[in-house]
Amino acid sequence: MYIKIAWRNIWRNKRRSLITIGSITFAVLLACIMRSMQLGSYDRMIENAARFYTGYIQIHKAGYWDEKIIDNSFSWDQELLAKVENTEGVNSAVPRVESFALASFENKTKGGMVLGISPEREHELTRIKDKMVEGEYLQDNDEGAVVSEGLAKYLKIGVGDTLVLIGQGYHGANAAGLFFVKGIAKFPVPEQNNQTIFISLKKAQWFYAMPDLITSMSLVVDKAKNVDRILADLNGKLDMNYLEIMGWKDLMPDLLQGIEIDNISGRIMLWILYAVIGFGMFGTFMMMTAERMYEFGVMMSIGMKRVKMQFSVFLEMLMMSSIGVIAGISISLPILVYYFYNPVFMTGEKAEAIEQFGVEAAYFFSLQPSLFYNQAWAIFFMAWILGFYPLYVIQRLKPVEAMREA
Repeated sequence: MYIKIAWRNIWRNKRRSLITIGSITFAVLLACIMRSMQLGSYDRMIENAARFYTGYIQIHKAGYWDEKIIDNSFSWDQELLAKVENTEGVNSAVPRVESFALASFENKTKGGMVLGISPEREHELTRIKDKMVEGEYLQDNDEGAVVSEGLAKYLKIGVGDTLVLIGQGYHGANAAGLFFVKGIAKFPVPEQNNQTIFISLKKAQWFYAMPDLITSMSLVVDKAKNVDRILADLNGKLDMNYLEIMGWKDLMPDLLQGIEIDNISGRIMLWILYAVIGFGMFGTFMMMTAERMYEFGVMMSIGMKRVKMQFSVFLEMLMMSSIGVIAGISISLPILVYYFYNPVFMTGEKAEAIEQFGVEAAYFFSLQPSLFYNQAWAIFFMAWILGFYPLYVIQRLKPVEAMREA
C-alpha cells in the first residue's frame, strides 16, 4: 500500500518529479562518462608504458635494477622459460640483452642503447613491427640491425649501410662489430627514438661475449590486474636467492604516483559535481515539501501517524533516486560501450604536441562494473542524507498551522 501511495504521489506533480529525476540522471550520466574516461586513460597509460619496454613483470638477476650493468646478467635456458610461460596468466616471455655502445657511421658518432632481442617474442610485447618505417624487421639469428629513426637521422645512415658498434662486453671484454642496417623504426618517445639499436639476441650475446646470458626477461600477461597473483606464483617457482621479480608498480613508480595524484583530482572533481547536483536535489525536495504542507496538515488531522507519512515520503525520494540512477546508467552504457571500442583520436598540432611527451593522443574509455554501481551508491547515499529534510519538517509539523500557512 505504501509503495502504491508513494508512486502516485510522485506523479501528482510531474514537472517537479521530472526535474528531480532529470537532475539525478544527468549526475549519473556525467559521472559515469568522466570516470570512464579517467579509468580508461589509466589502463591505456599502464598498457603503453608496459608495452613500451619493461613489460608488466620483469625477471632479472638480484641487484640488476639497482645497478643496470651487463655484468649483472643471468643464465637462462628452456627449463626456466617453460616454468615462466606455464604460469597461469603469462602469455609469453621476452628475453633481452641490454647495454650501451658507441654507434658510428662515417664521421658521425653517438652513444646508443643496444638491445638484443628475440624478434618474434619482442613484437608480442612492444609491437615493434608496427613501428617500422623503412626496410625490414629482424629475423632470428639475423646479422643486421634495426635503428631508431632519430639516431639514423643524426648519423645520416640508411638501409643497407654498415653501422659500427664499439663498447664493453661481459666482465670487461672488448665489444666491437659491424652491422648492416636492415630497417629503421620510429618510436613515439623522443628518448627511445634518438638512441635505440635492435639486434638479434644471438648476435648481441656474441657481441658482448656473454653466451647463454641475458640481462632481463619481460613478461606479457593476459590482464594487468593479475600481476600480483602471477608474481606470487613465480616467487614459488624460481630461485629468489639468485633472481629478482618485479611488477609494473615497482618498475614504473613515477607512473603509479602520477596516476594516484590524477585519480585524487578526478575524485575531487566528481564530488564537486555531486555537490552541485546535490543542491539541485535539495532544492526540489524543499519545493516538494513546501507545496505539500496543506496536504500533510490535512492527513495528520484525519489521523495519519507521522511515522507512516515520513515513510511514504521517504519511499517517494527512494523511487525517484532509483529511476534517475537507472536512467543515467541506461543512457551512459551504450555511449561508453561505443567509445570503448572506438576511442577518440586527436589529430593535427594538438596530437603532435601530446605525442612529444610519449602519450598517445587519444581518449580511451573503461567499462569497469565499479563505474556504475559506485555512482548508484553515491546518489542513493546523497538522496538518503537530503531526505532527512522533509522527514524533519514532518516531525515538527503542526497540522493547524500548516493548513493556515498553506
